[in-house]
Amino acid sequence: MSATRDLTSGPVWRALAAVSAPMTLGIFGVLSIGLADAIFLGRLGGAPLAAIGFIFPVITAISSLSIGLAAGTNAAVSQAIGRGDGERTEHRLAVHAVGFGTAMACLVALAVWALHDPLFRLLGASDDVRTEIRGYMPLWALSFPFLVALMQTQAVFRAHGNGLVAGTVMFGSAVVNIALDPLFIFGWGPVPGMGTEGAALATLLARVLAFAAALTYAIRKDFLHWPRHPFEELGASIRQITRVGLPAAMSNAINPAGMAAVTAAVAVVGTTAVAGFGAATRVQSLALVPLMALSAGIGPVVGQNWGADRPDRAARGLALCFVFCGVYGLGIGAVLFLFAGPIGALIASDGEAAEFCAAYLRVVGWTLAGYGMLVTANAAMNARDRALWSMSLSLGRIALVYLPFAWAGVSLMGYGGIVAAAAAANLAGGAAAAWAAWRTGLLKLPERRPRAAAA
Repeated sequence: MSATRDLTSGPVWRALAAVSAPMTLGIFGVLSIGLADAIFLGRLGGAPLAAIGFIFPVITAISSLSIGLAAGTNAAVSQAIGRGDGERTEHRLAVHAVGFGTAMACLVALAVWALHDPLFRLLGASDDVRTEIRGYMPLWALSFPFLVALMQTQAVFRAHGNGLVAGTVMFGSAVVNIALDPLFIFGWGPVPGMGTEGAALATLLARVLAFAAALTYAIRKDFLHWPRHPFEELGASIRQITRVGLPAAMSNAINPAGMAAVTAAVAVVGTTAVAGFGAATRVQSLALVPLMALSAGIGPVVGQNWGADRPDRAARGLALCFVFCGVYGLGIGAVLFLFAGPIGALIASDGEAAEFCAAYLRVVGWTLAGYGMLVTANAAMNARDRALWSMSLSLGRIALVYLPFAWAGVSLMGYGGIVAAAAAANLAGGAAAAWAAWRTGLLKLPERRPRAAAA
């Protein structure tokens, strides 16, 4: 028997914390990789740091395939657990999810390997920056199938209510990656310094080891069990997973793809601005870790409870998430406002790039609660098969607010226009998320009590 945690009984906050709390450490570790890359490569000069500024939103957009398919896997498996469909169905869905995700990732990796250079030329990367990018992207593409397979396996863990293993594997992978970064970037002993290419090699090795560890644990604990007839009902499994997974992948890709387009707008200001903007978005990603962990936790809670016909518990869970987003958002906004200068100086060795980084953090930090509401609402809607709603939310935030405001802002106000556009997009996203959650039954308003009859 697999160690499934029942998320359909007991206090809702406890069910949410059981999955979200361990994921905080894991997500922090994964996002720390981008920050570590920026710090290490920033010591090599402006071109490597600017290269990471271009690379980060692009690979995040591509990685949305893994996040989207994981959302589909979580929805399918957690709802099967909530309905009590039995271990045979759970195992079938899990094995088919890992296999299908890995096959899709191999196709995407080939496309990345073939098309990355013209893509970054289109985004405005200069010749010296593209030279750095060419060293990074082929090795990153090779690592991508391992990332997707790992994310699918972790989605199975979370669907069973086991966030501890998923978080531990993610954190362990990050520790290995960051430990290998200086070895391969700067070189030591017989290992030559490889610069930007070395950062990609560290990521590849860390992902291979992490997937091996996750797969071994999943098999030993019976989360993954090879079926006697592995292709039986394969089509049904893929349809069930992709019904949520494909819209969720698009939803998750929209934000980083939009960020790549915004980076092209920042490039109008100059390469130094791109370096500062890229550094700021990495800090922002770390600041969002607790909110991203909430989005990882609300999915299994909503999925199991919706499958068990307990929509009231799902709604209470999302309401708790929104309250946490508001309280945490104010706190982290104050921290980033007060310490934006030292943070920018730590990450960007160039003084002007550090100022661009600090200018972004001082303003946008106050609006991160809105973005947290967006990602938690998206995860909740994905878990209850409303992936088109979440995709529409993400698309609207980028296409209707962020991109047009960014390009108009940079024309009128320079870099300040980019900062204003980011803040407006977060606030609009939070408001739209609350409305969409209410419309889909995931956020219930308090009912009015009837007035007592007049005497």
